[in-house]
Amino acid sequence: MCKPDLRVRLCGLEWKNPVATASGTFSARDSGKYYDFSRLGAITAKGLSAVPWQGNPAPRVAETWGGMLNAIGLENPGADRFIAEELPFVRDCIGNAGTRVIVNVAGHSVEEYCMAAEKLDAADVDMLELNISCPNIREGGIGFGTDPRMAAAVTSAVRKRVKKPLIVKLTPNVTDITEIARAAEAAGADALSLINTLTGMRIDVKRRAPVLANGSGGLSGPAVKPVAVLMVWRVARAVGIPIIGMGGIMCGEDAAEFLMAGASAVAVGTAALANPAAPAEILEELTAFMAENGFADVEALRNALR
Repeated sequence: MCKPDLRVRLCGLEWKNPVATASGTFSARDSGKYYDFSRLGAITAKGLSAVPWQGNPAPRVAETWGGMLNAIGLENPGADRFIAEELPFVRDCIGNAGTRVIVNVAGHSVEEYCMAAEKLDAADVDMLELNISCPNIREGGIGFGTDPRMAAAVTSAVRKRVKKPLIVKLTPNVTDITEIARAAEAAGADALSLINTLTGMRIDVKRRAPVLANGSGGLSGPAVKPVAVLMVWRVARAVGIPIIGMGGIMCGEDAAEFLMAGASAVAVGTAALANPAAPAEILEELTAFMAENGFADVEALRNALR
């Protein structure tokens, strides 16, 4: 068997392979204890805002069949602290390995998004990922990503103020995700990532209260994979920009599904919370699957769906 060519190009940048980590599930200091993340095509930092965010009260995480719920609330130290303290450590770990660094950008208003994006754009990162699932505090808490007009507005504003490739991360909690995808593309997105978590809830019937302090949270894990694959498939046929597919990827064949659906790359999230080395293992499994099934490169896999 010949070793497949895993290289992919996104937004003019070459990745050595199509496997990345998903935002919110990776920490260089913690994940690096379990595997060499410089083997991956890209790593994604958790959501970063212009100033530190405290997040939601505990309990913020709950297990459920086929996955987990989280209501972390995008707690983070802020862009400045990440740039000063974490980014140099990340770069030192990667060295000359060529792994791309993506930073996820969060905000509660268009200006907050722009402030955080400008700070991160000036730092030693490769790509920005705009998390438009955040609630717009000036519009009554409606998520930016649930309305095409708001999705376009924040994408356009950030695009005008940054130079690096801009990925827009889409929420699945909409009637037609292709409508949001097309709005983001028209507003200047260079790529899309999907899906973010599905909104869900668990109730403790003995306490007669929600399991999460926030009431509801984001559902992730293998239970959401069929939804994610379908949404990637639909969006891939609606836009002309690359897609990073995510949502319940637990093994190499799961990654292959997303690539066959039309994604150019994939991101591993919840699997890494159960098994910190999962991204590297999934990369190995994907490579083996491609070799065993005669796929010479990732593009051949993307064109394989009958």
